[in-house]
Amino acid sequence: MKKSSPLLPVCLLVAGLSALLLSGCGKSDNSTKTRTTGKLESVDQRASYGIGYSVGANVSRQRGLTLDQAAFQAGLEDALAKAKPRLEENVMEEAFQALDQRASAQSSEAAKTNLAAATSYLEKNRTRAGVTTTASGLQYEVLKAGTGAKPAATSRVSVHYHGTLLDGTVFDSSVERKEPAEFAVNGVIPGWTEALLLMPVGSKWKLTIPPANAYGPRGKGDISPNSALIFEVELLAIK
Repeated sequence: MKKSSPLLPVCLLVAGLSALLLSGCGKSDNSTKTRTTGKLESVDQRASYGIGYSVGANVSRQRGLTLDQAAFQAGLEDALAKAKPRLEENVMEEAFQALDQRASAQSSEAAKTNLAAATSYLEKNRTRAGVTTTASGLQYEVLKAGTGAKPAATSRVSVHYHGTLLDGTVFDSSVERKEPAEFAVNGVIPGWTEALLLMPVGSKWKLTIPPANAYGPRGKGDISPNSALIFEVELLAIK
């Protein structure tokens, strides 16, 4: 599980979208507007779809935003046609600021709720038989004991993992992808790094990672702020 990077503010996302769409790969023939419903065969079609999908995925993750698709499409079409914006720049900027404030408020509320849930869960989980709690608060349970070497902080490892939230929601899983992941031990979240340094190759552990050892109050993507994370991790090899 890689370290977090800051989420793009909505205004930067929109600015980036405008730059993409007004560059060469966003050229449009305004005389013939068509909707692609069949196969995406040409390079331009595939690149255009990829841009649209990437933007949609990023927008869907923006907290506090309920996308009005009709207004979004209108803005997109106006930008592609190089038409005069229907809103003054200061009006759009005020909307972006209001959206940022709403997202910040929602994020703060979610952080409080998630932290309380994480604290309660960790307190109960630490009393279960077989669970070890480290000084940092990381909790682990040995599902299968390995006999191989332990990685160093600078090692690159191959692992299989399955990650869920406290409610069982799967947010990432190399097991479901049926392909092991490879990464540097010191290039992942602190809870993972700490656990990997303790695991002999061949081990499979269940980790319960406190928010402070995961993505903390910022969260990441589908992981909301101050979420505790549960992983089953199998250390396959040191590369």
